[in-house]
Amino acid sequence: MQQDRPSLYCQEIQVGGIRKVDIMERRFPFLGAVAALFLLAVPAKAQSIDPFENGWILDSPASALRFMSVKKASIAENSGFANLSGVITPDGEARVVVQMDSVDTKIDLRNVRMRFLFFETFKFPETTITARLPSDQLMDLHQVRHKFIELPFTLNLHGITMDRTADVAVTLINNDRVAVANTIPIAIGLSEFGLDDGRAKLQEAANVDILPFGFVSFDFIFDCSTPGTPPKLEKVATPSPAAAALETKGVMDNEACNGRMEILSRTGSIYFRSGSARLDDASLPLLENLFDIVNRCPQLRIEIGGHTDSDGSNANNQALSEKRAEAVQAFLTGKGIASDRLIAVGYGEDRPVVPNTSAANKERNRRIEFVPR
Repeated sequence: MQQDRPSLYCQEIQVGGIRKVDIMERRFPFLGAVAALFLLAVPAKAQSIDPFENGWILDSPASALRFMSVKKASIAENSGFANLSGVITPDGEARVVVQMDSVDTKIDLRNVRMRFLFFETFKFPETTITARLPSDQLMDLHQVRHKFIELPFTLNLHGITMDRTADVAVTLINNDRVAVANTIPIAIGLSEFGLDDGRAKLQEAANVDILPFGFVSFDFIFDCSTPGTPPKLEKVATPSPAAAALETKGVMDNEACNGRMEILSRTGSIYFRSGSARLDDASLPLLENLFDIVNRCPQLRIEIGGHTDSDGSNANNQALSEKRAEAVQAFLTGKGIASDRLIAVGYGEDRPVVPNTSAANKERNRRIEFVPR
């Protein structure tokens, strides 16, 4: 049996209740093919076709979300995300979800820096983009096949939500497939989304200057949803992992382990109450990631180093740094890491990374570091 030809927005092409293409195919196969092309070329009435009637589902492998950053004032680097999911509902509401752990710079340790130091994906695992596509401007898309529109959208990135507008091209690739892509890169100021601290950590880790803005581009491909099963915004499916960009699984080699220990030491995301060695609950997202990495580096013995600022006496700071290192050690052994792999050491105020001349500098000096042995 021959497969049906694609129809306008997943609808049947009928004349008088009978599919003419079927009649022609049965009687005259060659003429049926010609007739099919003719019928598909004949435009329907523009206002009779609803472009969102059945809804649309993002084709993640075929779609792209990229960002460009600039370092050393003139060197542009392009990166992207491997895991995207999204839908357009029958009423034109669109939602795309970005799995931030899938940031892909094509270099493993650079990916890890982006995850832990810049995007802080252990705190903010997803970014969402929402918009309403204007059906009144797209009713004739099946005729013109390609349209330019201004599309207001809402971006939730790094826990901050902002409204923006993008210049967008909407292209009907075929009757069951549509592309939505920006035509002008979208400038994102890092301070707008609380990413300045992450930028500073990246600059220090990589020893480069990074400009305080980036440019984002997207090319989203959607397939028509099966009639009768319209997608819902609140049920955007998580796509299958893209192994090339996600955190590796299983045991890691020394280079990967050592690099991750150095990066984790720079996060500044292990917190204690003032003057206390009690771990704050806000530390748990990073500690869970720390456990996962230590667990996959069984060949390493790791020094957990506690450091304080200069407030208070030397003796008190020394004792506090030791207890804080021991608290992190206890967390890891409580999760199953062998105690003989972990060495808790307190350095007090003796090893500041910056002078203790401001509240911000003192905060940086109060830290936990991980050194492979």
